[in-house]
Amino acid sequence: MAGKPKLHYTKGRGKMESIRWLLAAAGVEFEEEFVEAKEDLEKLRKDGSLLFQQVPMVEIDGMKMVQTRAILNYIAGKHNLYGKDLRERALIDMYVEGTTDLMGMIMILPLQPPEAKEKNFALIIERATTRYFPVYEKVLKDHGQQFLVGNQFSWADVQLLEAILMAEECKPDILSPFPQLQAFKGRLSNIPTIKKFLQPGSQRKPPADDKLIAQMKKIFNI
Repeated sequence: MAGKPKLHYTKGRGKMESIRWLLAAAGVEFEEEFVEAKEDLEKLRKDGSLLFQQVPMVEIDGMKMVQTRAILNYIAGKHNLYGKDLRERALIDMYVEGTTDLMGMIMILPLQPPEAKEKNFALIIERATTRYFPVYEKVLKDHGQQFLVGNQFSWADVQLLEAILMAEECKPDILSPFPQLQAFKGRLSNIPTIKKFLQPGSQRKPPADDKLIAQMKKIFNI
């Protein structure tokens, strides 16, 4: 029997957080080995574990997988979260890319200089409420189903919930104009595997504090 996947990254969310979310949603237990200093990253590089010299890296099924999208694709495909045919996978990919764009904007906000934060914070709210969330609201309203694609729980649903919760950390009432997304959030949050991941003490990571941001800047030479 294969062991648990082992995730190599910092204690922050970063690009690993969507991988944590997807594994948790699939009901897969995983271990984490944290990169806490530049020396930890260099060790992974020197022992040949990082194909492109970068984390995230996930040890899974005898592989040392890198590149976030490749890892997520593999997990989604393995655990039946990637649609039933090519068309559904294309839709899932499009919806995932949208949430990835939005979460990327939120993710880098704490790393930006103070003079840029206010402007970019406003841009995040504007993009979330006029570019991204209206798309998912319309999809759910038009087909009247519980999930985004094929009326089946998928990677796209997991990542949309992750994006919603990140956006609510920026603006708690951001879903006010989006009743379909409010209902979606309630449904997804009560799926047993996700409900467990949302509980205190899970492997879900909190927003980065100043100490973690300083550590990450040092590790990655930001």
